[in-house]
Amino acid sequence: MADPTPTPKPQASGPARWSPFDALRQEIDRAFEQFSGFPRLPGGVFGAAGGAVVAVDMVEKDDGYELTAELPGLDPQDVQLGLAGRMLTISGEKKEHKQSGQGGVHVSERRFGSFSRSFPVPENVDAERIAAAFANGVLTVHMPKSQAAQAATRKIEIRSG
Repeated sequence: MADPTPTPKPQASGPARWSPFDALRQEIDRAFEQFSGFPRLPGGVFGAAGGAVVAVDMVEKDDGYELTAELPGLDPQDVQLGLAGRMLTISGEKKEHKQSGQGGVHVSERRFGSFSRSFPVPENVDAERIAAAFANGVLTVHMPKSQAAQAATRKIEIRSG
């Protein structure tokens, strides 16, 4: 008869890293994935190895979709936006600025590094008319619906009783 006791999984060699928030982060990542329908990011919402991650909102409007991405501390030239097929990709790098002088860093919660996020573009978007603007650390991408998609939408009257 097989032993029902689970065997411990082998641990990776090297110093153990303790982080009191790892379990919470994994639960938040899992909830984000279930809610948004987007796959989890490598390393989770907070990024692998503490790298920078893009926080986004996507809103549907009558004439199209608007995606806003928070990119604090970045300039427009640090960000790339591309469309391949029906996949929109935001990428770039947030560089760490080292300060010289006396004293050391006691706490650093800022994230640095390369980032890349990809989003499926809805089928009813006119890909040729996608436009983007960058102001105050926020990238705004407007994805207009095609004329055919807008024409196919109609309001249906609801009658009482």
